[in-house]
Amino acid sequence: MKEKILVVDDSSDLRELAKAILKMQDYEVTVAEDGKKALAIFDRISPDLVISDIAMPEMDGFAFLEAVRSREDGNAVPFLFLSAYSQKVNLSQARRLAVDDYLFKPFDAQELLDAVRVRLDRRQAVQLFDTREAHLQTVSLMANVIEARDPYTRGHIDRVCDIALRFGKHLGWNESSLTVLEFGAILHDIGKIVVPSELLTKEGSFTPEEWAIMRKHPEKGAEMINGIDHLKPAIPFILYHHERWDGSGYPFGLKGEKIPLGGRVLALADFYDAVSSDRPYHDGQPKETTLKMIKEESGILFDPYLVSKFFEIADDLP
Repeated sequence: MKEKILVVDDSSDLRELAKAILKMQDYEVTVAEDGKKALAIFDRISPDLVISDIAMPEMDGFAFLEAVRSREDGNAVPFLFLSAYSQKVNLSQARRLAVDDYLFKPFDAQELLDAVRVRLDRRQAVQLFDTREAHLQTVSLMANVIEARDPYTRGHIDRVCDIALRFGKHLGWNESSLTVLEFGAILHDIGKIVVPSELLTKEGSFTPEEWAIMRKHPEKGAEMINGIDHLKPAIPFILYHHERWDGSGYPFGLKGEKIPLGGRVLALADFYDAVSSDRPYHDGQPKETTLKMIKEESGILFDPYLVSKFFEIADDLP
């Protein structure tokens, strides 16, 4: 979807020049000759960025900016003022209204494009952070329900998340992929909500019947998340983290690269913490022992390529 820019200036020549420059970069550009007309357009199109002159008839730039900032959807919209070098600018008023920057006339094409791109990129980063923080609160609350029922795995979710994010960054995943990885790591055991508490805290081996119940948790977790649109991308981490490279895992017995990448990545982080931490049925193993076990299972339980990459972050692991 094209990013929308609103250009406001009482000079038709400048409006059309800015529009031509921005359209060359595939922005969707709308123009207005004063703040009053621009405000009506703002309400109609909800632009991603506003470029506005200061001295204009009907409604000047300051009044227009104040009106934009008073709107619920106008607080975070980047706003660039156009100003002549000779024009006296009320800086305190501009700061109070949270103007993002000034672009001084006359400007060249690259100057305009650079200023616009910087502000749009910053807005995208803020939106991503705000969305991530809001969703993170939800998934953390859901994860706390699991840890409250299973005291022996308290801290397991945080540790797996930390290891998985270190690994994802090393693999070169982008920010949006890392956010999905973070949610998947936090929620990977969410399906254990359906597992009876006595099984979660049982010391000793499970019976075949108990194993059958325990092994349902990836599917149950995926079913729970499937109804939440913004968490659906995390399903592969939840559903496939117990699948194994040789096909011996569950719930589907997938083999090799048929296991989605998210499941293969999280399997390593989950195994590392499960072995190195104290559990009812075993004492936590030293880091060297845990890594040796992973190496021995390369090509059996784990993707051999991912194992080699995992060892590249071994020194940074807890």
